Amino acid sequence: MSTAQHKIGSGFGANSTADEVLEGIDLTGKLAVVTGGYSGLGLETTRALTKAGARVVVPARRRAAAEEALAGLDSVEVDELDLGDLESVRGFAERFLASGRTIDFMIDNAGIMACPETRVGPGWEAQFATNHLGHFALVNRLWPAIEPGGARVVSVSSRGHHFSGIRWDDVQWRQGYDKWEAYGQAKTANVLFAVHLDRLAAERGVRAFALHPGGIITPLQRHLPKAEMVERGWIDEQGNVLNPEGFKSPEQGAATQVWAATSPQLDGMGGVYLEDCDIAEPAVDGGERSGVKAWATDPEQAARLWALSAELTGVDAFAA
Repeated sequence: MSTAQHKIGSGFGANSTADEVLEGIDLTGKLAVVTGGYSGLGLETTRALTKAGARVVVPARRRAAAEEALAGLDSVEVDELDLGDLESVRGFAERFLASGRTIDFMIDNAGIMACPETRVGPGWEAQFATNHLGHFALVNRLWPAIEPGGARVVSVSSRGHHFSGIRWDDVQWRQGYDKWEAYGQAKTANVLFAVHLDRLAAERGVRAFALHPGGIITPLQRHLPKAEMVERGWIDEQGNVLNPEGFKSPEQGAATQVWAATSPQLDGMGGVYLEDCDIAEPAVDGGERSGVKAWATDPEQAARLWALSAELTGVDAFAA
């Protein structure tokens, strides 16, 4: 079977920064929505987009923390949003739609990783609910504002999608919980969401992408015990990052999602998974954990997940 998952030779790479991929791109008059755009990669994404001239709306679960982190940045506004609460998602979307503005770049950046078993909403597993279902509902509710003929939706996934495909027999992890496999399922869902959204939205000129930003030490690791990060070789006993060459800086980590949202090199493309500021190659079975797994780009699984997500959230902008 042919695939669009092949590098295009973008000229950028793992060490490129968000500012570098935006060099020469004028985003004046453009509006971006960046979930979690006040911490880690999200903060660097917001900084780079505003530096290039865009206005950025940052929906935040911790509004006060967001306002403090973004203080001094021009062209940024903060609103409240808890992706684990569908009523909060509805409230943010209604407030935004009431403003009458349109969205040029929707970057689904917020997420949680490897947290202890947690239930939200009607008993949903928190990683699947927050990383996937909350963003699914948000994009569908904001769909009337997503600008036809050029807007892009960027779903921030991870190479963690290699840990697990969708567990169709137990999506909510009611039969035993594994925090890393649950994270993997949620990150696979992020890719499948982009695959199917692109199929539905392309005729309107809206394209969707998913991506792995790279390995970066950020607040995303907040649920991991120090001992586990030491055991994995990420940090030493004093909390210093080991093998810093193996991790990206936040500026480098933000580059691929900024490139996905804005690069003219991706014009006419969509529904693909990116890494290191290029389209990723298919993963090799038994090889290194790079590239994209076939289970994350399967159009049938993408359509099945879309239908399940619409059923769970009660939202589908494309329903007949």
